[in-house]
Amino acid sequence: MKRFGYFFLYLSLIAVALFQILPLIWLFFFSLKSNAEIFAGSPFSLPTQFRWENYQKVWDGGIATYFFNSVWITVVAIILTVLFASMAAFAITRMRWKLSGLVLGLFMIGLMIPIHSALIPLYSMFLSVNLIDNPLAIVLTYTAYNLPITLMILLGFYYTLPHEIEEAAIIDGCSVHRMFFRIILPMTTPIMATTIVINMIYNWNEFVFVNTFISSEKYKTLTVGIQNFIGQYMTDWGAIGATLIISVLPIIIAFIFFSNKVVEGISSSAVKG
Repeated sequence: MKRFGYFFLYLSLIAVALFQILPLIWLFFFSLKSNAEIFAGSPFSLPTQFRWENYQKVWDGGIATYFFNSVWITVVAIILTVLFASMAAFAITRMRWKLSGLVLGLFMIGLMIPIHSALIPLYSMFLSVNLIDNPLAIVLTYTAYNLPITLMILLGFYYTLPHEIEEAAIIDGCSVHRMFFRIILPMTTPIMATTIVINMIYNWNEFVFVNTFISSEKYKTLTVGIQNFIGQYMTDWGAIGATLIISVLPIIIAFIFFSNKVVEGISSSAVKG
């Protein structure tokens, strides 16, 4: 009876997984069709001829610039966010100082600030320091907005680290900075993997800040730049499908390889002691 129940459980999970992956499969075949196949044939039919030139067309048309902008902005923002959040978590959990609780509270307040409420103040601030239409404005904004959630995830893991390791390092003459970079930071690799994936998903898919602060085509990221292709290839729906596949592919790959790390990291950060 127990095996019978497991059979139906796995069967249900497989059905749900297939239902969720169906839109991606449909979009992939959509991107390989011509307009005639899209409008004349069945929506779920396979392409009569796989038109890989749709991908070449959009890549040569400028989407490569948007793609690489998304890559480097995402990578730089992730490095800064995880590094600063790790430093803050180390200071709050491993050091004794009077204002640690207040500083933690200030970071947590950042979780309650809606993105749209800060657009005008941020635009005014970046305008005053000449950072409008500058990728640095995007990197700084991503770093600041992701710091609270990244810190919250790291805190639980840092609380579980044994103090004996730090005490032994101090006895051996290790400085605080060297202890953090050489001992503590490598020990937090599992939870750092979780924060990296979460930050990547947010930074890669973010639209509002880039659309507000960036106007030059050479600085736009994929989520904003893809609008130009919708207008440029208004009659070539296969090319539009190719741009959408290119935009979601990095996130799919990252989630396939690191989804288990997300669950493990969040679980470990929820346990103290």
